[in-house]
Amino acid sequence: MDDQAERTRFYETQANPAPHGLFGGKLRLLDQVTLRHAFSASTLDHSRGTVLLLQGRNEAIEKYFETIADLNRMGWGVLTFDWRGQGGSSRLTRSARRGHVSSFTNYLNDLESIVQSVLLPDCRGPYVVMAHSMGALVALTAAPRLANIVERMVLAAPLVALPAAVIGPAPMHVGATLGRLFGLGALPVRREAPASRRMTARDNPLTHDARRFERNMALTQAAPQLFLGAPSVAWLAAVTGAMRRLEESDVVAAFRVPTLMVLAGGDEIVSNAAAERLAWRMRSARSLTLPAARHELLQEADRYREPFLEAFDRFCTGVAAAA
Repeated sequence: MDDQAERTRFYETQANPAPHGLFGGKLRLLDQVTLRHAFSASTLDHSRGTVLLLQGRNEAIEKYFETIADLNRMGWGVLTFDWRGQGGSSRLTRSARRGHVSSFTNYLNDLESIVQSVLLPDCRGPYVVMAHSMGALVALTAAPRLANIVERMVLAAPLVALPAAVIGPAPMHVGATLGRLFGLGALPVRREAPASRRMTARDNPLTHDARRFERNMALTQAAPQLFLGAPSVAWLAAVTGAMRRLEESDVVAAFRVPTLMVLAGGDEIVSNAAAERLAWRMRSARSLTLPAARHELLQEADRYREPFLEAFDRFCTGVAAAA
């Protein structure tokens, strides 16, 4: 896929082995940002096509090793990549742990570059998107561009809005935008929690599965350079701006890709009500809620994770495999 593939490293732990045959590369963009990407082929004797797997904020390719392997066993090739500013892709500030992007357009350009330079020339169609949280927000925003490329989108716990208890996207966007205009865009939006206050398997809002939680925590210790702390003011301005645009009727009217939003009933990170409302407004979408599930559906206990994968499989069953 890329002439830098042999220099692409993935980090494994005993509890988190890489999928069989995983290989990757580095794609350098016109703005000199480098995106780390990876591909793993179907392990069946045929391919159903390629899943373009879009991660959430503060995630990396390694966190999806298990999911990639599951999709390979279902007959899908999987292409995924690290967004700029996280994982094994280029950092954008002096602080390697700062989650930063100057504009949401940067994420759209990352996606477009991967699609045009890696997915279309190197991966077998048809193409479907599986996206989590912030990755789902990018997918929704990019949906009009993807309409003639992607057959289906399945969005896990999409970041459409923040929970009702959190300040709304409009005042948050205004405040963050003003901060960026006054030269504060690279500053963190909050102080990083001390190690003694960081979440544990018992109290985390992400997953009920202690084994997967501890596996992911072990990964952050084995490869801390892949992961982030607090997001920047500019990141917050970019993301809340994208959320607000999803409220515009002409934006929603442009959606054409059949979309399934799978919501985590116990989600404390994003607003399920906003996602349900958006799915209702989109002619091409529907929503499904997994009661009591937490935000990271692909890292959840099997009683939640398996129904998500089954919903994905059923929704994509009608996609015809390329000859």
